[in-house]
Amino acid sequence: MSNTSVPEDQPRYTRIARILHWIMALALTALVIVGHTMKTLPLSPLKLQVYSWHKWAGITLLLLLVLRLIWRLLHRPPALPASMSFWSRALAHSGHALLYLLMLAIPLTGWLMSSAKGFQTVWFGVIPLPDLVSKDKPLGELLVQVHIFLNYALIAMVSLHVLAALKHQFIDRDGLLGRITFTLGKAKS
Repeated sequence: MSNTSVPEDQPRYTRIARILHWIMALALTALVIVGHTMKTLPLSPLKLQVYSWHKWAGITLLLLLVLRLIWRLLHRPPALPASMSFWSRALAHSGHALLYLLMLAIPLTGWLMSSAKGFQTVWFGVIPLPDLVSKDKPLGELLVQVHIFLNYALIAMVSLHVLAALKHQFIDRDGLLGRITFTLGKAKS
């Protein structure tokens, strides 16, 4: 049977960090699904509305990412288990850095793409955001491809992240997963 709790001497992420992690994980999953699906919709008012919602959510997640990064700077994350090898630690740190970079780059390329295609981003349909570049159709088409590529890279990185967490939980049995969850182990906020 696997160890499903956090060892008493192993600290956890703060409650705020855990909340932000899971909100962003669920929202990013939804955004990727909506982003993939909305391309297949026929041109209609619904399609235009879904694109707007997608952009609102992307900007919101960009702001949540900024909040998450500020929180992380002010609240150092718990150290990785001493049982992890140097290379495992290096891969974990690199993977987290790449995830943060992708979470920053994806909404920025979406915003740049909208600007280049001549579609201003209006957050929640109320707050017009400035165009980041002037209208440029070839640039807009390039940014579509970059945005898609970055989303596939995010899917790959999230998949590796989940597989690594499951490896630590069920093979290494080091309680690493319990540091970011709410139900596995007692919280140390």
